[in-house]
Amino acid sequence: MEASGEVYKANNEHFVLVHGAGHGGWCWFKLACLLRGSSHRVSCIDLTGAAGSLVDPDDVRSFDATRRSPTSWPPCRTATSVTVACQVILVGHSAGGLSVTHAMHLFRDKIKQAIFIAATMLPFGYQTEQDIKDVIHHFPYAYCFVQLLFISGNRNLGDGRPPTSVALREEHQRTILYHQCSHEDSTLASIRLRPWPAALSTARFGHVDDGAKSSVDAVRRVYIKTTNDHMVKPEQQEAMIRRWLLSEVAAMDTDHSPFFSEPERLFELILKSL
Repeated sequence: MEASGEVYKANNEHFVLVHGAGHGGWCWFKLACLLRGSSHRVSCIDLTGAAGSLVDPDDVRSFDATRRSPTSWPPCRTATSVTVACQVILVGHSAGGLSVTHAMHLFRDKIKQAIFIAATMLPFGYQTEQDIKDVIHHFPYAYCFVQLLFISGNRNLGDGRPPTSVALREEHQRTILYHQCSHEDSTLASIRLRPWPAALSTARFGHVDDGAKSSVDAVRRVYIKTTNDHMVKPEQQEAMIRRWLLSEVAAMDTDHSPFFSEPERLFELILKSL
């Protein structure tokens, strides 16, 4: 399943909700209901390696492997399938921000706005050591995070090969991802959560233009910070914001998963940003 749920035809704005690592289109069910209830078109996609994509995350060996061609990749297929009069609003959470930015490079003329929710926001992906530091290694918490992960995969690849997928141990999932969510929501999420491709760290797209303004800067971008985040620390989010200035920055006093913990407030901020 690469676009879940019915798409409502009411106005010219089409929301494409892009999940983060380990999640899938399912995680947006509350926000999708709110958006559809206000007569917006919504697609909740599953990236390659997510449960609904039917692809084993261990088989995804590079970021480019998430798509066979630009138009077969779920965010891009959604962008190309909408009518000429329709404008896409991309909403990315966590590592889904990489896919949002990649789609901006490919289909910037169709994208009205990109919204990053506690998301990885790098204009060209992991091009430099500084990019990796800002997202993964820049803060002490990042090293603690790595210790909470276990590696899976490497089937028949032999010892010493790089990991093929990564997963957060079940006993740490609520603390790291869902500590302000209801126990019902965090239990559901733990059942649905799965390993994600280690190849996310190979995401690179576009060209660094030696100081020249990138064409993706023409797309309006909004960042929604999560100030109680135990996964992407507020300092980490601020570092990305400083490096790539935005049209608007908003904040929520929530954990890493506001689509569960504060869906109504998230809905309000998204509509306010339009």
